[in-house]
Amino acid sequence: MSHGTKRESWGPYPLILAGAVIGVLVIFFVNPRWGGFTLGAVIMIAAALRFAGFGGQLSIRSKKVDVVTLAGFGFVLVLTSLLLYNNELKALILSFFA
Repeated sequence: MSHGTKRESWGPYPLILAGAVIGVLVIFFVNPRWGGFTLGAVIMIAAALRFAGFGGQLSIRSKKVDVVTLAGFGFVLVLTSLLLYNNELKALILSFFA
């Protein structure tokens, strides 16, 4: 007997969740630099999918807020992972704040 409940759409959420789990496992077991890069890339893929209209469980707020937030966090993670072992570039960035 159906009560007319709306079926919940998962969309690309399982794909993004699997990618995030792989990224965290790479951080712990392989290399933090490549794991952070993987995790940031997966978050930016989530932003692209949300921008393309595939919401599902990825949609939390408005489309614009979700895309900007996911893309920003993903970009910062990728940038941080690329700077992890680069001491010259790290010193240059820190000199801007000194």
